[in-house]
Parts: sequence; C-alpha cells; structure tokens
Amino acid sequence: MNPVQAILFDFGMVLSAPPDPAAWQRLRQITGFDEETLQRGYWKFRHAYDRGELTGIDYWHQVAESGGSSFTSEQVKQLIDADIDLWTQLNLPMVDWASRLQCAGIRTGILSNIGDAMTEGLLRKLDWLGGFYHCTWSYALRLAKPELAIYQSAAECLDVPPQQILFIDDKSENVAAAQEAGMQAIQYRDQASFEQEMETRGLGYLLIPSAVSSPTSP
Repeated sequence: MNPVQAILFDFGMVLSAPPDPAAWQRLRQITGFDEETLQRGYWKFRHAYDRGELTGIDYWHQVAESGGSSFTSEQVKQLIDADIDLWTQLNLPMVDWASRLQCAGIRTGILSNIGDAMTEGLLRKLDWLGGFYHCTWSYALRLAKPELAIYQSAAECLDVPPQQILFIDDKSENVAAAQEAGMQAIQYRDQASFEQEMETRGLGYLLIPSAVSSPTSP
C-alpha cells in the first residue's frame, strides 16, 4: 500500500453532522410546503446546484416552481441562510482530527459537492476551513462527485499523487469513484467504525498525528 501523504475529506456527513432538524423545520415554514413537497423539490435540483448549473437563487426558485409556488427575494435569502445552518452542525471528532493533522504538518483538503451560496455561507461561518491546504468546491469546476475529473482536480491542487491520498466520504458511489481515480478511500459511517477501518488498513498511526513526521512534498 502506498504511504498516505494527504487526507481528503468530504464535507457533508463527514466534517459536518447530520442535517439539523430545526433548520429543516425553518425551511418548511419559509416555503410553506409539506414534508413530501419540500423533500422532492429540495433534492430534485440539488445536483444541478452543486454542479454550478444553478446559482443558489436559481435553485430556490426552481424548488418553488416544483411545488407550484413562488418565493420573494427575502424568502430566498432566508432559505439560503437556513440551508447553510442545515449543514453546519459539526462532526467534532473529524473536525478535531483534521486540525490535529494540520498541526502535525500533514496535508489536508476538502472535496465537496456544494453550490455557490452554500460555499459562501460555509466560508463566512466556519473560519477553520482556512486551515485546509486546498478546498475543491464542485460548483466552481462545473463538476461533481462521482465524476472522475473532480478527483483528478483535487489531487492536482493538493500536489500529491492520487495513490498517496486517503479520501473519506459517506457515499459508497463517491468512494468507488475515488478508488477508480487511484486514491485510497474509506466510506464514513460513524466514528467508531471509521477508526476501526483505519486500524485494519494499517493507518491507525494517522489517528495520532502528533506521532507522524511532516510528509515530504511529492
């Protein structure tokens, strides 16, 4: 197995916790939609939003139209803010681990499917994102996981060969695509099983990054 020189994180459901129920309830209140209508509209256009085919404003207007409604500019602003809150409850064990890796001099990055308004909100709200060597936001490339080109771009921006990158994502199709792109990859389900998988693969030493010397540049 190739030595791991960089850790590449998904954001949603890896660095972030599951969606905040209170923020989802705010989305329902603002839209006036029932659960089924909001779920359908929210996810129907999400990939296009993440891929940069829709802006945040356009996305919410599409959601409105799909539910037979329309939103004012103020409603759209409130929806964008609630959507940011939905995905910014933190998975503290992984956030803390990323920080320890950075302090140990191990290169870290983020590869996330995310739209423009969401990215702006994350960067505004979470100043610790500045500690990552590079963040690949899908909308900026007009690509999205599991397209292979986005993994190749992330590896190039990390300046680390794909074989020496460990990618962590909650979705099996994204993990499989990372492996196809030449990366090592683990599907994140929960912290205990993740740490067990790291140990099984002989990567347990990375869980205590203070004991790891800073990697040399490739």
